[in-house]
Amino acid sequence: MDKQILIVDDDDKIARLVEIYLVNEGFAVSKASDGYQALEIMDREDIQLIILDVMMPGMNGIDVCIRIRENHTTPILMLSAKDSDMDKINGLMTGADDYMVKPFNPLELVARVKSLLRRSSYQNPSAASPPSEHVIKVGPLQCDKETHSATVYGSPVKLTPIEFGILYLLASHPGRVFSSEEIFELIWKDKYFDSNNSVTVHISRLRDKLEKEMEGEKLIHTVWGVGYKLEG
Repeated sequence: MDKQILIVDDDDKIARLVEIYLVNEGFAVSKASDGYQALEIMDREDIQLIILDVMMPGMNGIDVCIRIRENHTTPILMLSAKDSDMDKINGLMTGADDYMVKPFNPLELVARVKSLLRRSSYQNPSAASPPSEHVIKVGPLQCDKETHSATVYGSPVKLTPIEFGILYLLASHPGRVFSSEEIFELIWKDKYFDSNNSVTVHISRLRDKLEKEMEGEKLIHTVWGVGYKLEG
């Protein structure tokens, strides 16, 4: 079955352009012209990724993202004509996995869609591999690579694919310090550039979710000037 992608944009020309490129790559596409319609589609269809415009009438993309994140960890690629660092940070902090500025290269958008889907795809459990090989425990934290799930003191923590990827990377090497550049290139599978604050934003969001379950206790620590590490 083709991967189902939801395009949410009130500009029909942009939505149709994106649809053409995605269909040519073998994806199935649903479209919504506003946030309310997008939420309805999410409730009734099996969507694997969302391409979400920020500036829409009625309910903007930021609000839609917040609503979607209440119930779904589906990857979200946010589109916006706003290109400042603060706009990007705001989009990522509300739950988006990636952020592209309009006007954009459709081929780059397709590449980012494929990258997000690769990171979010669940591996089928292998009968030859015992489950313990895919489970990492560090202190109160347990990460299961097979199901892309994490628990703290037995309570599930709802994570996006990128958040889980970062957490699993750090948990796989407890005590080791990873720089922002290392994390970005290992998780995003792309070249890091100095002004990129995606790692900082996702680490901040990840910490908030973990510490909420741990009553403020920290798992992820900052080593100033070097990077981040996880210790139980």
